[in-house]
Formats: sequence, C-alpha cells, structure tokens
Amino acid sequence: QVQVVESGGGLVQAGGSLRLSCAASGRTFSSYPMGWFRRAPGKEREFVAAISWTGGGNTYYADSVKGRFTISRDNALNTVFLQMNSLKPEDTAIYYCAAREGRRATMVVSEYDYWGRGTQVTVSS
Repeated sequence: QVQVVESGGGLVQAGGSLRLSCAASGRTFSSYPMGWFRRAPGKEREFVAAISWTGGGNTYYADSVKGRFTISRDNALNTVFLQMNSLKPEDTAIYYCAAREGRRATMVVSEYDYWGRGTQVTVSS
C-alpha cells in the first residue's frame, strides 16, 4: 500500500510557475505508476499528467497542459513532481496525486487506487 501527500500549491499570477511535489510512503514506490489530477470548482476531477514506473518513465499529459506542465519522479526520494509553467486562470483547482496498482500509467481517474488530500493552486488574472 502507498500513502501520498501533496505540497507546493499556492497563489500565483497568470504566466507564473509552481512546482508541486508528491511524497509517497511504501517500500515499493518505484513500482507504482503515478498520476496528477485536478478538480476545479463545480467540475469533475480530471486527469492532468501521469508517469509510468519503468526506468524510462513514459509520461502522459492532458491536452490542456501539454507543453506547459512536466511530470517527473525521483524513485530514490519516493517523490513525484509536477512542474507547472505558463499558468492560466483556468488551471485553478485542487491538485491531487495518486498511485495505481498496475504496470501502466493511465489517464482514468477510477483506475488509481491511492490518493492524497490535494493541494490548492490558484492562478490570478
């Protein structure tokens, strides 16, 4: 089992950057595909980015963040990062980190098994 805790959220102006971190516990962290999701006010939770557990770390992005956000992982630190650049007001949301039992990262919310409590990101215009 894996427990995850997000950090790094905050208030930033449009065009700015933030780096989210997700610290995970569990001896086999490196075996879990990891994902970032977000929920904006009044909307459903949606996929943002994911990274596989293999050494190459295949990555996947929602179209809305492609080219602006970068997901990465440091298995030695049991941490996943989400670098967010060129932030827009529509990126305002609670951002959640999640781990999945399985071999591949996916973009489906329901396919992730362990969730953090989230960290608030607010982008002002």
